[in-house]
Amino acid sequence: MRILVVEDNPGIAAGLQANLEQRRYAVDVCSHVADAWHALGLERFDAVLLDLGLPDGDGSEILRRLRGPRREGQTLPDPATPVLILTARDQVQERVAGLNLGADDYLVKPFDMDELEARLRAMLRRAGGQASPVIRHGELEVDPAARTVRRLGQLVDMSPREFSVLWVLLQARGRVLSRQQIEEHLYSWGSAVESNAVEVHIHHLRKKLGNAAIVTMRGVGYFLPTENT
Repeated sequence: MRILVVEDNPGIAAGLQANLEQRRYAVDVCSHVADAWHALGLERFDAVLLDLGLPDGDGSEILRRLRGPRREGQTLPDPATPVLILTARDQVQERVAGLNLGADDYLVKPFDMDELEARLRAMLRRAGGQASPVIRHGELEVDPAARTVRRLGQLVDMSPREFSVLWVLLQARGRVLSRQQIEEHLYSWGSAVESNAVEVHIHHLRKKLGNAAIVTMRGVGYFLPTENT
């Protein structure tokens, strides 16, 4: 999962990035409204962690524009991108205003990282139309909190990157994702990506989950079949 952190305090931004990367998220950081809006127009993020007090304006402007009207043919920024406001503003009216603008959640600083991640996971589940914390798909049971996968009840040994690839495909099940689209969910700016990394991870996943678990559409990409396919 790829997260955009919009935070102008270098210490908080670095702490968020380090903590989330330890938890196997790909994280990019912006400190200004203009930079964040530019990033959202270039890349597809799974969620945004948004501070409000930024040097060149209020973070709520990003939220207002993200949820606002679209130009014809515009695909990015994705107006459905989940947004969690992280701010020191703790007044009830400010929380209400942020949620009314379209924020999916609101967390006041200082915060606990375990609570932040729990809220982030819940937000991502809702965005994917999934109420249960454990996702069941065919023979698989995937627990994103524990980052475990079971096949027919048996625990499957899986590397963090393999789990991330499976999770991206599971969130988009039935829809074909290109190698580039998968990479965009897995790697932040400046990360070194081997040219065949996605193919290698998918090869390993098929060995563990069965050859039919992930389908290749030659020249296009990969997809996880829907259960009635």
